Amino acid sequence: MDIAALSVIMNHGQVAQQANIAVLKMAMEESEINMDAMLKALEQSVTPHLGQNLDVKV
Repeated sequence: MDIAALSVIMNHGQVAQQANIAVLKMAMEESEINMDAMLKALEQSVTPHLGQNLDVKV
């Protein structure tokens, strides 16, 4: 195998690796956004004064 072909193959490997890293970064950012939204929703739904008393009429 000559040097030029080896250089092209190595360059393709680097490009593929960079693309994979970019996709993983996007997935991590998306999951962080989803986690923040879920935590915000949980914080809004938690009210400590609700659910302590139960009114029952018979």
